[in-house]
Amino acid sequence: MRRKSAANTTPPTRPLPKPFWKLVLLGGGVVAALAAAGLLIWPQPVKWSEDAEAASSRLTLEDIPFDGGRAYEYLKTICALGRRPSGSEGMAAQQDLLERHFNTLGGTVHQQWFQIPHPQTAAPVPMMNLIVQWAPERSERILLCCHYDTLPYPMLDKRNPRGEFVGANDGASGVALLMELGNEIGTILERHQRHFGVDFVFFDGEEFIFSEDGRYFLGSEYFSRAYAGGKLPYRGRYRWGVLLDMIGDADLRIPQEGYSVGWPETRPLVNDIWSTARRLGVREFVPRRGPYVRDDHTMLRNLGKIPTCDVIDFDYPPWHTMDDRPDQCSALSLAKVGWVIREWLKAAEGGR
Repeated sequence: MRRKSAANTTPPTRPLPKPFWKLVLLGGGVVAALAAAGLLIWPQPVKWSEDAEAASSRLTLEDIPFDGGRAYEYLKTICALGRRPSGSEGMAAQQDLLERHFNTLGGTVHQQWFQIPHPQTAAPVPMMNLIVQWAPERSERILLCCHYDTLPYPMLDKRNPRGEFVGANDGASGVALLMELGNEIGTILERHQRHFGVDFVFFDGEEFIFSEDGRYFLGSEYFSRAYAGGKLPYRGRYRWGVLLDMIGDADLRIPQEGYSVGWPETRPLVNDIWSTARRLGVREFVPRRGPYVRDDHTMLRNLGKIPTCDVIDFDYPPWHTMDDRPDQCSALSLAKVGWVIREWLKAAEGGR
């Protein structure tokens, strides 16, 4: 996916290195030091021990009042566009698809354009964060976000690392969930959540990389700096942010991402979301600390000062391979995550 560092213990005080592979700190001074130095490297997402995991909930699609089936159809439609790296024809087609979808639903759509030099050719690459506002007149706001670009190539695919990567889970799952939530957001803000407005933000350039030392999180960095500098095309203050990443895995299990539950300002947000899941009986939200994942939420929190948590299932064997296709995802997983986020959103409160 992108530069992600994962750990099961408290992260080191100095910044972690920038390898493409995910680092896993297993605990203990020597092991942690080696990992921080980049000497302990695992090429696959963390596998949790079975005794530490909650059993899967027995919920079915019929039990859940969030349309996971329609969300899954959105996911398949997105993947049918093919590869969608920044600046590509597939990305442009996806942008058109999303703008039509959210305009039809009554959202206020903004395009936040920027460009970077191509990492290999230095040619300018246009990028665009897509912002969809709901109840834009409300000054207090909640940010729901995901990345919508895909890795240019499936770098971890042993058969063909230059093959096609459609990013069903790593790219399309968060987009599909927000597309479905858009069908309900008007009713939610009219009948349930009357304090906060909501913005959906789709980040470009999250993993426009061609080598291990590539630069990640370009869209969320640009957005965060613009927000901090008062340069967004709208006014408002974000009370909370929720990043949705890799949430379509058919074998779903979502622990509490390490940074999100470790930061004092985001810990209450994590507690609220996982408490909502417990109340609903969605046991795939596991109430224990998971890996420390470097993701878009770190830009939002560190640069934008937006308290943002990462809802992510990083235990996903097809990660960054050609096998990350719709058949590895499920309507039921999208339904479970969508239901939890929707019910949390209805009752979200708090101020700074």
